[in-house]
Amino acid sequence: MTMNDVTGVPLRLYRANLELQARIGSLLQQSGTHWLDFAQRLAGDGIAESNAELATVLKAGDWEKLATLPVDIFWRQLQQRVGDSQEAAQIAVNAQTEFAGGVQEALIAWQKETAEALASAKDAGVDAATLDAWRGLQDAWAALLQPPGTGAPPPKKPAGARKQ
Repeated sequence: MTMNDVTGVPLRLYRANLELQARIGSLLQQSGTHWLDFAQRLAGDGIAESNAELATVLKAGDWEKLATLPVDIFWRQLQQRVGDSQEAAQIAVNAQTEFAGGVQEALIAWQKETAEALASAKDAGVDAATLDAWRGLQDAWAALLQPPGTGAPPPKKPAGARKQ
């Protein structure tokens, strides 16, 4: 059995869909790993900071030094939290950008594999109306996958679509 017969087309489409799902699943795992790494680092920093503050309190030898510790600790923690917020925002932007780029690449690969499978469908004897419907769907995907600001034309409406 060759990939050009009618049964090969659904197999190729199914394989393309499975590959898309696997890639998106992998991207979700990578994104989750980035966030877990950040949370672990943040927790470790908090523990180290608490230990350092406790050591400072234990080493204080006079009442005057003990009296100034809460103010010193407050300002140190405030500065640390501002830094943590900035780092969290940067991690969020980077993770989202990486995830969105990966999804876009996965969808482009899926679109290419689907187009190749449908091209072979014509050779396998699939009727023209079915292929035209798939082309319309793929045109819509192509428009969605264009990077913002590239001036991509809007997707074409299928021949039977009603005007609103």
